[in-house]
Amino acid sequence: MRITLMWEARAAQGRGPELLEWARERSRVLAYEPVRREVFRAPQDRVLVLTWWEAETFDAELPELPEPDAELITRPVHRWRFEAVE
Repeated sequence: MRITLMWEARAAQGRGPELLEWARERSRVLAYEPVRREVFRAPQDRVLVLTWWEAETFDAELPELPEPDAELITRPVHRWRFEAVE
């Protein structure tokens, strides 16, 4: 089964580039390598990281990006887990 983890955060005012670099770095040093990884940015200094994993179950323990320091973001990180449907 292929699971996609979604991590999305909104940077504090003027800190979008810093949050983007923070997310890029953290996504490169996960406990082990995902099948695929992509990092996106959007208006209002939002950053999105998607990682794809092979897993036995939907709720398998998988490496996830941590929460950034509170000063770097405007709200808690949003996280969702998806299962690929063919």
